[in-house]
Amino acid sequence: MTALFALATSFLWGLADFGGGLLSRRTPALTVVVVSQCVAVAVLGAIVAATGGWSEASPRLWFAVGAGLVGPVAMLAFYKALALGPMGVVSPLGSLGVAVPVGVGLALGERPGPAQFAGILVAVAGVVLAGGPQLRGAPVQRQAVVLTLVAAFGFGAVMALIAEASTTVTGLFLALFVQRVTNIVVGGAALCVSVRRGGAALPPDGFPWRSLPALAFVGLADVAANGTYSMAARHGPVTVAAVLASLYPVVTALAARGFLNERLRAVQAAGAGLALAGTVLLAAG
Repeated sequence: MTALFALATSFLWGLADFGGGLLSRRTPALTVVVVSQCVAVAVLGAIVAATGGWSEASPRLWFAVGAGLVGPVAMLAFYKALALGPMGVVSPLGSLGVAVPVGVGLALGERPGPAQFAGILVAVAGVVLAGGPQLRGAPVQRQAVVLTLVAAFGFGAVMALIAEASTTVTGLFLALFVQRVTNIVVGGAALCVSVRRGGAALPPDGFPWRSLPALAFVGLADVAANGTYSMAARHGPVTVAAVLASLYPVVTALAARGFLNERLRAVQAAGAGLALAGTVLLAAG
């Protein structure tokens, strides 16, 4: 079950990153974050009310608050990076955040077997190579790399925090709701500051009503990914769940190839193969 939930997380995060990066090329990244999370809060609020999730409130929700504080910063940095550079180049660097939850798992006493340890090394190397990251080039490329590394640490911290935010399924819905409400508060405050400093809150042609379904998909896919990751971490070793969940850049790169015709280089294809090999080792271990 751990592998299934973790791979579902990669798929959902990969599509959410692709959609968020694409939307950020036409709409300010902060607006993409706030609007997509508002949709997620509305849906999660209805689910929590229907399942009686309020009864699961506990001090563990502070982990959800922490994830909500870190998440918008990471998402904003990542969406800006995706808007600046090719998705297939930027996205794999975001997977380096896997070091945070893996480190937490090791600190808590988890010890992967030889096959799993090999799978971790192979999968992480494959994910990085899948985007063929280029650390040299124009200033825009360097800026995109710095933003992505900031986002990577934030994503890793969110993974570690959300895994500790609940112990039951209904509690998970409440934790995700609290996380998203915090996301909106932080993101909304940042958007207000940006507008006061002269930044744009909307594209020149006004609110992107035509993009609302896509914004909703980004928000809901990101929430679902957090949920499936929490389930993966609960059913198996965090070290395994975190690495498998971090294969999402491969999904983003393939989506960019399919929809934007971004060409995959030989190193990217080799990286995708390594990521797949690492997945097999982790699942078999």
